[in-house]
Amino acid sequence: MGTLQLPRDPYNLIITGVGGQGNVMASRVLSGMLVNRGLTVTIGETFGASQRGGSVMSHIRVSAQGTWSPQIPRGKADVVVALEPAEAVRVLAAYGHPGVIVLSNTRPVYPVGVITGELSYPSLDEIRTSLEELSAQVRLIDATDMAIRLGNPILANIVMIGALAGTGALPLTLDNFKAVMEQTLSGDKLEVNLKAFVEGMDVVKPQIRQQ
Repeated sequence: MGTLQLPRDPYNLIITGVGGQGNVMASRVLSGMLVNRGLTVTIGETFGASQRGGSVMSHIRVSAQGTWSPQIPRGKADVVVALEPAEAVRVLAAYGHPGVIVLSNTRPVYPVGVITGELSYPSLDEIRTSLEELSAQVRLIDATDMAIRLGNPILANIVMIGALAGTGALPLTLDNFKAVMEQTLSGDKLEVNLKAFVEGMDVVKPQIRQQ
């Protein structure tokens, strides 16, 4: 197999969300898929009170040439995958640039301050406007709703990885995903993860074709 070509080298991805959404698992799966394609992957992770629903962010640097620092420089993310929409805005403010691609789940996870009425949370329209101002391409995906229909809301993280594959930004395929997941899952659990991945791919592909 020849060396895979990346749009840029290193190609910088951030997966962001809050504690309990499966952010770290998503970054591990994605990284495993890329390593299996012969690419070098460096991961850096930050946690902000993740046990209480705080911010979780994984920096993933992908290269065909070698190893890079695990920390993506500010303003240098190529793709942001957000499991929580407000986190997408927060990450873009620091790491985005006009050419960044954003994939964001639409389902909010409200901080305690919002639940108690001490803080406000932006509407989805306000989040959409902010994302469109901060990025070149925005895909808002009802990943949690899709995951619930499959029987488990945590599958939203796999839906989002499937959506990333659907963009074609990286060499990610269903067979590639299956090979990674078969290392830890089998039977019904494997099948539902495969369905989540495919649904994520399918929800993005039509949007791309229309542009």
